[in-house]
Amino acid sequence: MGASILVSAISAAFGVVLISATGYIGAMLTANPYIGDSHTLAFVLSFLTFVLVGLAVYVAAIVTANTFSTVVAGRTQQIALLRLIGASARSQRAQVARQGLVVGVIGAAVGLAVGVALSFAGIGLVGRLLEVGAVDYSVLRPALLLPAAIVAATTWAAAWAGSHRVLTVTPLQALGSANEARREDIVRRTGRNAAAILLVAVGALLLTAGIALGLVSPVGVAVAFVGGLLSFTGIALGAVLFMPPLLRLTGRAFGRSAVARLASENALRYPERSSRMAIGVVIGVTLVTMFAVAMQSAKAVMTAAAGGTMPPELDAVLNTFAGVMMALVGVSAVIAAVGLVNLLTLGVVQRRRELGLLRALGLSTGQVRRVVLLEAAHVTITAVVTGVVLGVVYGWAGAQSLLGAVAADPNGSAAGLVWPAIPVSVVIMIVAATAVLTLVAAVIPTRLATRVPPVEALAA
Repeated sequence: MGASILVSAISAAFGVVLISATGYIGAMLTANPYIGDSHTLAFVLSFLTFVLVGLAVYVAAIVTANTFSTVVAGRTQQIALLRLIGASARSQRAQVARQGLVVGVIGAAVGLAVGVALSFAGIGLVGRLLEVGAVDYSVLRPALLLPAAIVAATTWAAAWAGSHRVLTVTPLQALGSANEARREDIVRRTGRNAAAILLVAVGALLLTAGIALGLVSPVGVAVAFVGGLLSFTGIALGAVLFMPPLLRLTGRAFGRSAVARLASENALRYPERSSRMAIGVVIGVTLVTMFAVAMQSAKAVMTAAAGGTMPPELDAVLNTFAGVMMALVGVSAVIAAVGLVNLLTLGVVQRRRELGLLRALGLSTGQVRRVVLLEAAHVTITAVVTGVVLGVVYGWAGAQSLLGAVAADPNGSAAGLVWPAIPVSVVIMIVAATAVLTLVAAVIPTRLATRVPPVEALAA
């Protein structure tokens, strides 16, 4: 549960730091005699805080739910044996949910303490660097308890949602160490699959409506925001439907060697497990790409509105704002990366017998390591490509719905349809960072995969 505690701590600390930072900025601006009474500025700061903390908690909830789903799959034998001696499925699920609550409380407490310490240090450093002087703002305030409470409650809810599969475990399943659902079982989940498809369809319609409304008024961005949230929730909920075909396409590029085919089949044999690993990376890459494309598109429209040349002062402000936003959104990507490492490690631990059998059949230690590394690369490559495509679509939709009615040239004509501006440098950075993540994520699992002797692994 260490990774889940880390995810909760990062989310809570991020919320505390963000509330402190926006509160300090608000107090600093309030002291300014020219803009101190700006209600619009206060609303923008509050809205950004709400959106960014909400994104971090949203990603953390998905990562935590996926982690507990994997843990439950690995405890199939234990749960089945307890069912055999009289324990009910609901009592077992309640036990898993209580573990989630404990994990959430511990992580939230650690995050609260770290966030308060970082807030004190950051405000003191900013005050000295900017020579702001005395600002009437106190870091310790009741509002800081809110993100910690939300993270603890969300972690408990995510554990409850992730442990839903406990209800389907029967005493007869006390035969293996892990029991992941196969493709045939997933297709039969008509209720969940229908809900995912419905969310994607409704979200796509709202996105389209937001873009059309944005040609008349910037209010269209609110409609597009709801559409993006619903459609992406549908994608996350139906990842087991959408990801396997994409994983199959990626697997064809790995070649036909025994090691490559094993890695490809491992990702497809249990689509639920590989989809859980992939969706976290998809979320992180989508968020970063979305904000980068939206900012670049907005900058292109403002450049056109300025007559083709952006004033240096405005350009510097936009670049600084974009950098700060990318750093803040990057926290959600870090949470997703922690989830990938944890799920890949859990997957290897739960497949000790399978990996031991491969070594007993003649695969060398190096070949087993390459199987795990290629499997991680398989998932991350698919996730990165999917995330970049989704990020471009969502980023363009946000910029279009916000800027479609804005004057885009010196004559005052509206921007109309805005072409998406894709920052190539950011995409290259995302690909490079994901390549490093794949290597780091595979280090611990590959060591675990080869540390246990084949005979001992087969007896596990």
